[in-house]
Amino acid sequence: MKRVFKVAIVAVCMLIVGNFAKAQSKIGYVNFDELVRLMPEFKTAQTAVDAYQKQFIDQLTVMNTEYQAKGKDYQANQATMTDAVRTAKQTELADIQKRMQDYQTTAQQSVEAKTNELLKPITDKVKEAVTAVAKEKGYNYVYNSAQTQFIVAPETDDIEAAVKVKLALK
Repeated sequence: MKRVFKVAIVAVCMLIVGNFAKAQSKIGYVNFDELVRLMPEFKTAQTAVDAYQKQFIDQLTVMNTEYQAKGKDYQANQATMTDAVRTAKQTELADIQKRMQDYQTTAQQSVEAKTNELLKPITDKVKEAVTAVAKEKGYNYVYNSAQTQFIVAPETDDIEAAVKVKLALK
């Protein structure tokens, strides 16, 4: 009786180990950033971001031109200025420089927010396609190979081609 019980326990353990081996995760990878860049909508979004960014660049150019002109004027007339005027001009130049830096920081944040806003539908669409392909092919995890450098990665786990087909990309 003890022998039958031991054999039964060994058999159950073998089944559990066998099921555990089957339950191992399948991992794939895809260059997510490249897929986003290949989307037709990406070119439109990029053009819109470039136009939006140009507005800030133009304003910074105007501010820089003002700063350069006042700086040249200050250098040219510095020797003949009184201490009070010289201090006022230095303060004015420092103020313009600070406004330019603040504006540049605000502009970068605005452009980044606009980029995220315009790219979100595109990235969501690509993410949906990657998820669908991963589900179809039985992958539990899919890594973005643009952000992760693989030392060893089998070609068979690269699902980029299947995602391109799903998105109708070349």
